[in-house]
Amino acid sequence: MPEFGSKSKERLQSCDPQIQKVLEEAIKHYDFSVLEGHRTEEKQQEYFESGASKVQFPNSKHNVAPSLAVDVVPYPIDWDNIHRFKELSEVIKEACKTVEVDNLHWGFDLWQWDMPHWEIRT
Repeated sequence: MPEFGSKSKERLQSCDPQIQKVLEEAIKHYDFSVLEGHRTEEKQQEYFESGASKVQFPNSKHNVAPSLAVDVVPYPIDWDNIHRFKELSEVIKEACKTVEVDNLHWGFDLWQWDMPHWEIRT
């Protein structure tokens, strides 16, 4: 059974408890890494200026504490393997059902891009 590494655990701790609950269930079924939860003002601006994010601080759900957004990637990382991102999304969606969290949404479903991104929507 896969499990989170120390960096993924640390990053996950910066996220809303609902996100933690879902991803702790999902890791039991599919290997992935947590790239980022909470994001500082400096990091958000860096991502905005580079084009990696479409919003400036404080308008990202990553900018609140605890973070209402998380970025995850199938492990081992292969940014070009879209199929694995879709597999991971199905595992996370199933984990949402299992732990009864119904407000976590995938960035790709929301905007047709941003495959690593998941966020709580109310």
